[in-house]
Amino acid sequence: MILAREAIELVGQIARILWFEGTKHGLRDREWMALRFLSRANRFSRTPSALASYVGTTRGTASFIIGELERLGYIERKRSATDKRSVMLSVTHQGKKFLVRDPISVLLEAIAVLDDETKIQFRDTLRHVLDQSDAAEQRHHTDVCRRCIFLREDRTTADGKTTVEFSCRLFRAPIAEAEVDLLCTNFEHHRQ
Repeated sequence: MILAREAIELVGQIARILWFEGTKHGLRDREWMALRFLSRANRFSRTPSALASYVGTTRGTASFIIGELERLGYIERKRSATDKRSVMLSVTHQGKKFLVRDPISVLLEAIAVLDDETKIQFRDTLRHVLDQSDAAEQRHHTDVCRRCIFLREDRTTADGKTTVEFSCRLFRAPIAEAEVDLLCTNFEHHRQ
């Protein structure tokens, strides 16, 4: 139990890099979290309510964060082509350039120097901890479509060539191969 407590204390110290007082490069921690999330979110999760869920705020606070990031030119909102009541958020070119200044870069660089096997083990360990805490709390965390119970993968072979098509069973919509590694707030992992 001592090792588990030490690990949690280290996670807490890492969390202080993610959640900080004041601003860094002109943004507060939740604004950074929102910009970071929107740059990696799939199209189903780039909505104000999904952002509120991910950041852990009310819709009103998420709306304030969206307004601030929009005012700075880092994100834009567009009406959904399929549902005129919905809004889709996306990171602008300026926002993508600004992400280079992300305060978590120090963490990314520290992890990037690890060998691939260690990075995979580290990632999988963190996922295991999240999966276990989600099960205990009866909640879901955000993760990539590739690991989601709703992802459907259809392989077809014709003329010796195999093609793969992906779709989301939850949204009943096709998913491009590039999208399966994006974040989704509707993620649900396979339960053992």
